[in-house]
Amino acid sequence: MIQAVLLGNADTKRTEYFRKAAQQVKLSFFFADWNDFEVWKAQLLDGQKRLVKIDPPLWKSCSLEELDSLVCDYIRKLDELSEIAAGGTLHFLNHPQAIKDLLNKRDCKRKLEEAGLAVTKMLAYSTDFSSGDAPATQLVEVMRRTGMSQVFIKPVNGSGAAGISAFRIQPKTGRMALYTCAAQHPAHGLINTKRLRCFREQKEVFALLNRILNLDCIVERWYAKAQYGEYTYDLRAVVQDGSVEFLLGRLSKGPITNLHLNNHPLEASELGIPEAVLKETACLCEKAMGCFSGLRYAGIDLLLEKNSLHPKIIEMNAQGDLIYQDIFHHNRIYRREAEMMRAWIAG
Repeated sequence: MIQAVLLGNADTKRTEYFRKAAQQVKLSFFFADWNDFEVWKAQLLDGQKRLVKIDPPLWKSCSLEELDSLVCDYIRKLDELSEIAAGGTLHFLNHPQAIKDLLNKRDCKRKLEEAGLAVTKMLAYSTDFSSGDAPATQLVEVMRRTGMSQVFIKPVNGSGAAGISAFRIQPKTGRMALYTCAAQHPAHGLINTKRLRCFREQKEVFALLNRILNLDCIVERWYAKAQYGEYTYDLRAVVQDGSVEFLLGRLSKGPITNLHLNNHPLEASELGIPEAVLKETACLCEKAMGCFSGLRYAGIDLLLEKNSLHPKIIEMNAQGDLIYQDIFHHNRIYRREAEMMRAWIAG
């Protein structure tokens, strides 16, 4: 008999609502807590066949400068699971290697670009500051040379808007604005405040930009997005077994749309998106999933360009299946995953 396993964190919405979905479809599963990973890992060598859904570990730190070490520890554990799986008794809803492939925003974006898919363009910007110029100064120069007046800056690792910043500079006047959740803390260094603020004074902007850019970052073109009334929006698609199962609009009056920043969710069906655009978006998502083996579900963030409504992939998240607007309504995303696990076990 194959045992279903959820590897996650106790007392979280992810665990609670997956449990509810599993009960609905009569899937019995064992819960393994990340806090007991070393103990549970030793049990995996007992010859029992298992099918595992991996949820992301919880990190208590708000320090952006600790992101890389936290992700490295997570990758180490994913590698250990992959090694055990090579023995043939351990299987996954999303394979640990697929999760790794999507963790690094730069590598993920490059793979999509190599496949010829429409993605938000990365700026050819190096974080090797060998010239001696301050990172912010270098960035402004690269923006000037490439004719870009506004960009997004993202740490290669991390999620939940951790360290994501939107930077705009007016070419003629030099006026600038930096929108970010990052802040300098006297005791903890650069931290994620989970609250969006805008800085406009050059001295303050450059001081914060220099700290952010000293992280391993990617810089992307800031596109004008589609509008809905007084809001601009982008989309979160949840793709399961090759099909878009859920599509949510994330509406904002500012440049960063993450919903935990008091932005507004709206089901895509309410946005008046033309059917042809929805089909193009679904096709793009399906092709993106095909670029990564061992990936049965993912959250994909996309924008629709203003006027043309052509979709472009912003980023992918192999564990982007927690959508509050779904779990508090039909909970169909987790129900579908529980059904996938039950069918795999029965098959």
